[in-house]
Amino acid sequence: MPLSEQLSKSYLPSLYEEDFYLWLQATTKLLQQRQLAQLDLENLIEELESMGRREKREVKSRLMILIENLLKLQYWEAEKQQNARGWRNTVIEQQRQLELSLEDSPSLKNVLADSFLDCYQKSRQDTIRKYELPSEIFPVEPPFTLAEVLSSSDKGNRE
Repeated sequence: MPLSEQLSKSYLPSLYEEDFYLWLQATTKLLQQRQLAQLDLENLIEELESMGRREKREVKSRLMILIENLLKLQYWEAEKQQNARGWRNTVIEQQRQLELSLEDSPSLKNVLADSFLDCYQKSRQDTIRKYELPSEIFPVEPPFTLAEVLSSSDKGNRE
């Protein structure tokens, strides 16, 4: 069926379920043509909200990975000699990915600021559990600020 026929308002919701990529194409075409009355608004709103949640989840996940590796670099002396290079590489990669995300969407920095303490606590607990470490190895409160974590010259980035 040609795209023009699939642009009917009654067909778009079923297209969303049957062929998501084609639904995206049809929705884009309707938006470009300013045919707003034809849009499948319910699914479009759902997708936009979902995109926002994915962006938030991604930056928080990257922040937690970054914190985990900074903690290991700063505090896990027993494994540092063998693993510091890999931990440092992970720190650099996560900092770069977060930088790119923040360049595209500067308001995500607010998400990081609002969730920093929670991400720190989760990273700390996850690292302790994953590696079966004593809880005293890492400080209960963050030993660094969000700005330091995001900075490529962070003190935890050095040996």
